[in-house]
Amino acid sequence: MSYKKILIAVDGQENSINVARKGFELAEQSGAEPALIFVIDKSKAITNPDAGIMPNEALMVLKKEAQETMEQLIRLNNRSKETTKFMPECSPKEGILKIAKIWEADLIIMGIRGKNGFNLWAMGSVAQYIILHSALPVMVIPAQ
Repeated sequence: MSYKKILIAVDGQENSINVARKGFELAEQSGAEPALIFVIDKSKAITNPDAGIMPNEALMVLKKEAQETMEQLIRLNNRSKETTKFMPECSPKEGILKIAKIWEADLIIMGIRGKNGFNLWAMGSVAQYIILHSALPVMVIPAQ
């Protein structure tokens, strides 16, 4: 199967290095256009008004982390600074599927955090959700 657009889902976890490497390698081998997506999960914006941390400031920290992570992954993989990047503000499950559809990706590459047993059953997994709900192929890179 040939791919034209590969959406590489990353986050602040260590496995994102492997996910990006595999995604960029596959894109190069298949002549596809790669894009990175780092979903800004607003629920992770921890605020503390008593300490002077307001919601907008917490969100700005998350956005900065996302931007820096993607820039670092681009540098580590010797990619062009013009590599397409997406930073939607929503849940990771929704954001990845929505951007994949809008951008017309042919493949989603993402990692898995290594949840197992009860935690996986009770909380679910973004990768599991994407696999079950995606209309296109999904490649999951396991945590090393």
